[in-house]
Amino acid sequence: MRHGKHEFDQHDLLHAVADQSNPLPRSILRRTAFELLDGEWRFALDAEDKGLREEWFARHEYARTAMFPGSIESHLTAVKDVKELSALYTASDEVVAWYEREFSVPAEWVNAPKRLVQLTFGACGYETRVWLNGVQLVSIEGEAVHLGEYNSFSYELPPELLEPVNRLTVRVADTIDADIPRGKQASRVYKQGGIWYQSISGAVRSVWLETVGRNRLRSRLGVISNLRDRLVEFDLTTRIHEAGVYRLRLTATPGGKKTHASDNTSDEAAPVGDESAAQQQLFTAEFDLPLEAGEQVQRVPLDMPDARFWTTDAPFLYHLWAELIAPDGGVTGIETNFGLRKISARARHVYLNNEPIYLDGILYQPGVSTFDEIRRHMLAIKRLGCNLARVHIAGIDPRIYDLADEIGLMLWVEIPSPHSSTQLSRDNHWNELQRTLVFIASHPSIVILSLYNEDWGAEDIATNVETRKYISNTFDYLRLYYPQLLVVDNDGWNHVSRRGKLCSHLLTAHVYTPDAAAWASALDRLAEGEIKGVTAQPLITGDPYFYRGQAPLVISEWGGFGFTNYGGPGENDEKSKRIREFKHEMRRRPVAGDIYTQATSIEEETNGIIDAATGELLVPAGLLGRDEG
Repeated sequence: MRHGKHEFDQHDLLHAVADQSNPLPRSILRRTAFELLDGEWRFALDAEDKGLREEWFARHEYARTAMFPGSIESHLTAVKDVKELSALYTASDEVVAWYEREFSVPAEWVNAPKRLVQLTFGACGYETRVWLNGVQLVSIEGEAVHLGEYNSFSYELPPELLEPVNRLTVRVADTIDADIPRGKQASRVYKQGGIWYQSISGAVRSVWLETVGRNRLRSRLGVISNLRDRLVEFDLTTRIHEAGVYRLRLTATPGGKKTHASDNTSDEAAPVGDESAAQQQLFTAEFDLPLEAGEQVQRVPLDMPDARFWTTDAPFLYHLWAELIAPDGGVTGIETNFGLRKISARARHVYLNNEPIYLDGILYQPGVSTFDEIRRHMLAIKRLGCNLARVHIAGIDPRIYDLADEIGLMLWVEIPSPHSSTQLSRDNHWNELQRTLVFIASHPSIVILSLYNEDWGAEDIATNVETRKYISNTFDYLRLYYPQLLVVDNDGWNHVSRRGKLCSHLLTAHVYTPDAAAWASALDRLAEGEIKGVTAQPLITGDPYFYRGQAPLVISEWGGFGFTNYGGPGENDEKSKRIREFKHEMRRRPVAGDIYTQATSIEEETNGIIDAATGELLVPAGLLGRDEG
């Protein structure tokens, strides 16, 4: 039975809707009208950081324009402003830019009862402030100043501020401060060059307007699967302005919808479901929720008897409609794909759906690649025979997660690391972790999450008990609240031992050598439990730890053949031969998985085996897969 007017029925032919394509950088969708604000904006660099004092948000004469989104660096490169480009981050650790444009809100949005206009930035920062017609906005999270540059954030536009033509002003401040999450962008600590790359400052993903219900589900979701009972638990977030008893309705159907991410992939993308099955199965549940004004997360179960599991060979997906029915019968909702899967680590093996699986992985660094380029790279990674891609300490468009769900490619994601170890950097790291979890917890493809890599941002891990305590406490938190993820504490070495227990689901090691004999020796020593002298730093820090196969051993970086720092053959045929030999040595030992460095070349690190521009393989297909190793 239908309850009232349903926003899913309100298709506006003047605007794109979510079931036709998904041009927005998000994976949890609404079938409501939206308008992209991408394009040419007025633009000004604020080298003296005087815009706030002079109230540029009230009035300012802009002498130039820039594309939004688009990094400040890419804009200055495009206009050939060598002087300003070279001046970035020289006299100051901070770069400040202002953007401004006008927009109009469709009359049907403004006049729609019990609805609001929402403004969303796909990713922008590190510090973002927004004004509407000269009045500063506060984000839904209550921030006058939003921090973070890797994930989306939104504002509800106050109706009383909206005019026929509106002026939107944005101030973006980015910094090379080592205490903020930088990933592999250069800072004062790690200079550009080698394995450290240029900064990407400012607006990096789309910005858009959409109409949303005053009382609604937010575009965020967590999914936890219980395979034995064919039970799925969903974490949904409600946003309420009028308190009352609401009804939550879930509807899941087999055969997830194809997303914008996998358009035109022909037979390279595995099917997401069976159309005949979609007509035979329907899983539903309803719950009454007394909701106060504000925002809260609610976990609800859905029985799915005879449900199929998501695997890398058969990535079966379901489509979820989640609807919130107001006391007056109004309905709002969200939709997305999801899959049932369990990832676990026991003794020397990783298990997917309780079946052992070897992690055939590759390191992937998106850098400044466009969405379409990243999509091509992911499809190429699958053609290499990989079942996993490690997205290396960088933010990525959420639609890529959708693509990985659909093609059966597991993902290992990482929190972009600060470049110093202080209480402030740990606070910033925790906040970045929370922002990231909101957007990754619904995807069956995302199976591993790293907190740190090679001590970056935790340089004192071996000597500072506070650093180790933060890591161990965060591991405990994630293990309890995010059982759908395996967690790695500090990838590569210096894993934290607490009373002889590893604060990581995996024991990972970074081993770079082009020499076959040294490679075989390193593998033997790791398998036998040596924790010193094999990796660049000791494998374990903290309390004594004695490895006898209690956790899966993963060689999470190796190879890199052709890059000066790592050595080895640069010519692709010789490189392929060496990769086969090294993979074969790992297969002969109790190793649970490996991650080859790397997918595409980036700046000075020229060791990619996929063409970054075209996505074509530079080595034979299947080279990193189970049949080749």
